[in-house]
Formats: sequence, structure tokens, C-alpha cells
Amino acid sequence: MAPMDENFSKIKLVLWQILFLNWLVAAMKIFIGSVFGLISMVADGFHSLTDGASNIIGLVGLTAASKPVDSDHPYGHKKIESFTALGISMLLLIVCYEVIQSSISRIFSPQKPEASPLAFVVMIITFAINIFVVIYELRKGKEYKSDILVSDSMHTRSDIFVSSAVIVSLIGIRMGFPIVDPIASLIIVLMILYSAFRILMNIFGVLVDRAAVDRMKIEEIARSHPKVIVCHKVRTRGREDDIHVDLHISVDSNMSVLHSHGLSHELQENIKKEIAGVTDVIIHIEPWHKK
Repeated sequence: MAPMDENFSKIKLVLWQILFLNWLVAAMKIFIGSVFGLISMVADGFHSLTDGASNIIGLVGLTAASKPVDSDHPYGHKKIESFTALGISMLLLIVCYEVIQSSISRIFSPQKPEASPLAFVVMIITFAINIFVVIYELRKGKEYKSDILVSDSMHTRSDIFVSSAVIVSLIGIRMGFPIVDPIASLIIVLMILYSAFRILMNIFGVLVDRAAVDRMKIEEIARSHPKVIVCHKVRTRGREDDIHVDLHISVDSNMSVLHSHGLSHELQENIKKEIAGVTDVIIHIEPWHKK
């Protein structure tokens, strides 16, 4: 097995482990929150599900990335991850709608939820699990040089702050302020909506071929080569980990085909080395004529 395949397997294993922990945490919060009528804890549970959703997106992305380019998919299979993320973001919006309805209903028809000691225990346990997940995933991400694991650990950090808000709401309920619970749940919903919005914006950019890299950066790299006279018509598209670049360069009209071919390969390697995520570079070479 090649080193890259070994890394894929190790990264997938970490994602499966984190997915299990995220779903365990989510199930505990949703179940206990439902039993004691704690909307904020239920909302926090759904927020933990968004972490699980990120793990699923990562797993789908790794699976798609491991598939080779074929005649039917000359640009690879990376967009499969985008469609997976689209479906997950739609589910997140449905969850938000349900939580918002429950929260508003609780605000206008007050009910006193039970801030049971068991609820505190569950929140402390899940809080500790979240801290472990962030540290473990970040460490493994650096070890395997995986952007997916590193970025996912950053996303999981938000759960720590959300869980803190739930603990505060539990304290508020114990002090005789049950209104804190639905208010906290609405704040959590805003965080879920923000996560869904970020996913949707990233997907939209990929599907409509939004520029993936500042063209000035590409032009700067190309013009830094002494044999490139002009660089123009730069276009980029794709995901952050699968960027496609095409550009035109003008060279001395007396340059041989052999030398221009070598220049093209040299520029391709320079662009890939300078800009992370670039997987394909197409260069159109034109003869330069002094006017």
C-alpha cells in the first residue's frame, strides 16, 4: 500500500472515531434534554450533530479523493463532497426550524424545565469529551498533515462554547429563571444557522465555478520566471483542495517548441508548489511580437 493510501486509511479511522464520539454526545444531550424539557440542551445536541455532519463530509471527501480520474469524470470526483454537504446543510435548516418553533412556544407559554443533577453530569461529561476530541483530532491532523482533521477540530471547538451556554442556562433555571433556557436555545440555533450558511456558501462557490485563487497571485508567479513576458487570461475554479488553473503566457517568438514545453511544465510545478490545493494547471503559450 502506498504512503498516501496509508494516510487516507489513518485519517478515515480518526474521522470514524470522532464521528462515534460526536453522535454519542449528541444522543446523550438530546435524550436527557427531552426527558427534562431542556430545549437548550436539545439544541446543543443538534449542534453536536453538525460536528458529526462535518465528519461525514470529510469521509465522503476522502473517499471521492481516493478515486482516480476516469474517462467519464476527467476532473475527478471531488464535487461529490459538495453535494453531500448540500444535503447536510438542508437537514440543519430543518432542525433549526423545529428548535425555533419550540423555543418561541416556550417563551410565550412558559414551562419550568427541570435542571436535574443528571443534566449537569451529562453536560460535564460531554464537555470533557468535546475537549478530548479537539485535542486528539488536532494532534492527529498535524501528525498526518491532514487539513480535513485540523479544520474539523476547529469546528468542534464551537461545541465547547455552546455547551458552556447550556450549563449557564441550567444554573439560571436552578436560580428560578426558566426563561434562560429558550433564550439559550435560540442563541445555539443562530450558531447552527451560521454553520449551515458557511457550508452553503462554500458549495455555491464551487458549483458556480467561483474564482478559487486571486488571479494576481497566479500572474505574479508566472511573471517571476525570466522567460515569461506577459501573463493574462487567468482563470481558477474548484474546491480549496482541488483547484484547477488555466492561463495564457507570452514568450519570445523564437523559442522552440521543446523549450516552451519545458517552460510550461516548470510553471505548472511552481504554481502547485506556491499555492496549496492546486491539482491541475493548463498553460496556453503564445508568441510575443513587439509592437
